[in-house]
Amino acid sequence: MKKVAVFGNAGGGKSTLSKKLSEITGLPLHILDKIKYRSGGAEVPDEEYKRAHQEILLSDRWIIDGFGSMETLWPRLDEADSLVFVDLPIYLHFWWVTKRFLTGYFKPPDGWPEKSPILQSSINSYRALVLCHKYLTPRYREYIDRAQSTKKVYHIRSSAHISKFFESIEN
Repeated sequence: MKKVAVFGNAGGGKSTLSKKLSEITGLPLHILDKIKYRSGGAEVPDEEYKRAHQEILLSDRWIIDGFGSMETLWPRLDEADSLVFVDLPIYLHFWWVTKRFLTGYFKPPDGWPEKSPILQSSINSYRALVLCHKYLTPRYREYIDRAQSTKKVYHIRSSAHISKFFESIEN
């Protein structure tokens, strides 16, 4: 486990999981939302984001947390030697986005750029939840089914799987 892609729908706890995984493994953590967005939530120019993403891919060791863009997603998954797909029930993603929205006014969400607009970002997360669940999640599932022969794949389907995942990594 040297190059790890952590991905899945919005609000699934990817940033929290990635942070703990980085602490356990010592791998450097790269949070795509902090690369793709500036403080305050403004998006960086696409070429700047793609250049930064490519530099990470070329390094020897990394954990990359998040989506980024369709253009960078599939090359990242191809380059990773380990895939952590957070594929929780949709209602749990909705609940965790709601919880992040409510608590975000008091404590900024993990993995978000400073001064991100919590209301607009949460609305965007709800939209992404529906679209990802309908269009992208099935493609993720197909991808990891094919990738299991060449990569280490962790398909996290419940909150209990998260604990089991960390136990397997620590052992």
